[in-house]
Amino acid sequence: MSLTDPQSITINSVTSSLPRVSTGDNESSYLDSTGLIRLTLSSQYNNSGNKRRRRVLRLDHSKITADPFIPANNTQVSMSTYMVFDVPPAGYTNAEIKQVYDGFKALYTASSDAVITKLLGGES
Repeated sequence: MSLTDPQSITINSVTSSLPRVSTGDNESSYLDSTGLIRLTLSSQYNNSGNKRRRRVLRLDHSKITADPFIPANNTQVSMSTYMVFDVPPAGYTNAEIKQVYDGFKALYTASSDAVITKLLGGES
């Protein structure tokens, strides 16, 4: 079962709609109209003996910014958050990273953590 379509997320006071763009075996993806914000939910089942399962709620965020190495050029930089932050060495300030995290946190804590509850139940 998938989440409602579309999902929405607010980052730095800007709300973005994320319609579902793909659904597969144990995975769904939602993408904003600019292609810069993607939400992915997935479940992996390892049937090789150890019976481990992995469930991931991941937010990928991109933006266009001045190239830190060639300031006259613009470049696309991106980050991902899934309880671990993966950010570039340059291109985002600490305040911007926190804003992206705050939006992600608002998504998974909404309605008594409904998204986390569904994700832990194997929904994508």
